[in-house]
Amino acid sequence: MLSLSRNVPRIDHREAVVRQRTAWASGDYAVAGNALQIVSEELCETVNLCQDERVLDVAAGNFHASLAAARRWCEVTATDYASDLSSRSRQRAEAAAIGVRFVDADAEALPFADQSFSAVVSAFGAMFAADQERAASEMIRVCRRGRRLGLANWTPGGFIGQLFATVASHAPQANSGSSPFAWGTEARLEELFGAYGSVNVCTKHVALRARTPMEWVDKLRAGYAPVLKVFASLDSARQKSLRGDLLELVTRFNRAKDSTLVVDAEYLEVVVTRR
Repeated sequence: MLSLSRNVPRIDHREAVVRQRTAWASGDYAVAGNALQIVSEELCETVNLCQDERVLDVAAGNFHASLAAARRWCEVTATDYASDLSSRSRQRAEAAAIGVRFVDADAEALPFADQSFSAVVSAFGAMFAADQERAASEMIRVCRRGRRLGLANWTPGGFIGQLFATVASHAPQANSGSSPFAWGTEARLEELFGAYGSVNVCTKHVALRARTPMEWVDKLRAGYAPVLKVFASLDSARQKSLRGDLLELVTRFNRAKDSTLVVDAEYLEVVVTRR
């Protein structure tokens, strides 16, 4: 018998959750998020969403997966715990216009009955849950038997994983607990979801583009919450050091042959079919 979240011991991650909410609420997720609509479109195709299916988008961010599902005539519910994300006026208005319903909820405590949805998706959202086991079991719990859970997760060795590692190396205090980028490894996904059903993984890439590498780094510094918070905690000398390391990282991954930026960010597209 499956041990779903109601039977999974709740680990006290309150401090980590507070830090996460504060960090994500402090910036503009669109700085990194607007390039990722194609990921959600491909994810919805892989999950094979069809008209009138009940779909849950967990940790919805800027609603890319919600919008992709709604464009397939699904009945979509979007959840997120960061109030600035779930209330962003333009993105929320666009999603609401095509019928997306909003619920303020934590991925670790979804306020829905068992097997409420025919599909559950999360694009670069659930992987940042503080209690990874709890979030995984919650998403499985609300998904109907025989149906699919679709995820897009950054890999630790890819560009975004290395970006976070670079920023973390300059942070005044290291984060505790499991890395969110463990969700970008097949071994961890099997640990989290293998007991609930089959886990199928495909490595993919999405191109991040900007006029110049320097412009991208400076936009990231000014608006992307996890980076913004670390920069704000450093003195000017250490800010200069972090900016230099980020420019070096971007240069290493940049495949553009001119002065522009084109970085292929690696991620895992994951489909879990619940037993």
